[in-house]
Amino acid sequence: MALEAGRRVRLALDLGIGAAVVGEFGESVGFLSLGAGIEGTVQQVDGELPESEEVREYQRLSALLEDYGHTMPVASRERLEAEIATLEPEWAAHQERGQRVTVRVRWDNGFVLDGAHQDVLVPLQE
Repeated sequence: MALEAGRRVRLALDLGIGAAVVGEFGESVGFLSLGAGIEGTVQQVDGELPESEEVREYQRLSALLEDYGHTMPVASRERLEAEIATLEPEWAAHQERGQRVTVRVRWDNGFVLDGAHQDVLVPLQE
């Protein structure tokens, strides 16, 4: 999904915001959340989310195998290949998902959500 400034979006799930609201005497009086289905407009696309640790490890180990695998003892190379194989599902999911970004959204009710992951937003047809 390509999000860009000006794009209309809908929140895909209920989103809790912060901690419980504290009343006059320090007791909890409620919890603020944005309900799924509210709509708003993307104000800005902030940037790419960092890759998971598993994805970075897959890339590191794959580069190691590619660059030095031919010089490794057989047992070491096989162990490295096994480690890479355990990380394959995370790598495949990352490839399928593509680059993910965070955005700033101004909801129609006036609230602004900053740093929202694109995964919680559904773009509306224009």
